[in-house]
Amino acid sequence: MAAYVPPGWPSGVHPPGSEDFERTAQAWLLDVVPADYRLHGVLRRYPLALAAMAAHHAKACVAGAREGYRNARTEVGGALPPHALEALLTAYRAEGRRLVATAQAVDLVARALRGEVFTPQLQDAAAQPDGQRPAAERPAVQRSPAERPPAGRPPAERSLPEQPPAERSLPEQPAAEQPAAVQRAPSRPGKARKTPTQAQRPARNGGSGARKAKRDQQAAAS
Repeated sequence: MAAYVPPGWPSGVHPPGSEDFERTAQAWLLDVVPADYRLHGVLRRYPLALAAMAAHHAKACVAGAREGYRNARTEVGGALPPHALEALLTAYRAEGRRLVATAQAVDLVARALRGEVFTPQLQDAAAQPDGQRPAAERPAVQRSPAERPPAGRPPAERSLPEQPPAERSLPEQPAAEQPAAVQRAPSRPGKARKTPTQAQRPARNGGSGARKAKRDQQAAAS
């Protein structure tokens, strides 16, 4: 089984814990720093000391590239034609990305020389598109007790919450089309409508009785 190396590990360095790890790490670090660093014996005898100096050198290179990119237009913008200035900015951007990757790799090698053991992390797994995790690594969704279905009940029989029927608004009818019983004569302001009592109501068949009595009187007179 191959030893694990974290993302960004330099390709020319063997994995930590292997037989040639320190030798390959030292050779790679010497290529990162300026050539004059090889003249110092302490850096060749102690790879960790070389890694410390290489880390500072890489960080300084990143900072210098960023500052040069920010000040390129003011420093040489007036002396270079526009196409040359754009090419210089493109070179700054490309070298900046390379220097950042180198500084990160130097940091990993220095940590391994100190004895740190790297273990696979979730973010180090095969990166899924759009930051998605594999299905096996996705956390299960926790439901509240009120949302959990009853035990022993099949999924097909789960009852859905009843929704109240939508309230339908009936169109109002104009006054002319409403039934006659609904239409009422407007009451005059200031006068209360009186309801006749039983004594005030005329007796039924009262008019026919008066007419019969009158006919009897006329017959007697004749």
